[in-house]
Amino acid sequence: MSDEFEAAVAAVGTLTKDPGPQAKLALYALYKQATDGDVHGKRPGFTDFVGRAKYDAWAALSGTSSEDAKADYIAKVTELQDAES
Repeated sequence: MSDEFEAAVAAVGTLTKDPGPQAKLALYALYKQATDGDVHGKRPGFTDFVGRAKYDAWAALSGTSSEDAKADYIAKVTELQDAES
């Protein structure tokens, strides 16, 4: 699965259409969960909108295994690639 995951990470950079902020946030959270595990550190303050959204998206995946997060990441990238065709 690791090779597939690395290929999916590389494929994100080759997307020609902007997937939008929600898809980017989902990919970020899945990537962080897959590589770093559960969220850690303090939640950013209310003036850091982007940081807070990223933290919250990652925190929503707490308890998800690394393998499940990798599989979901691969599925999301495949979905985005299919939408471009």
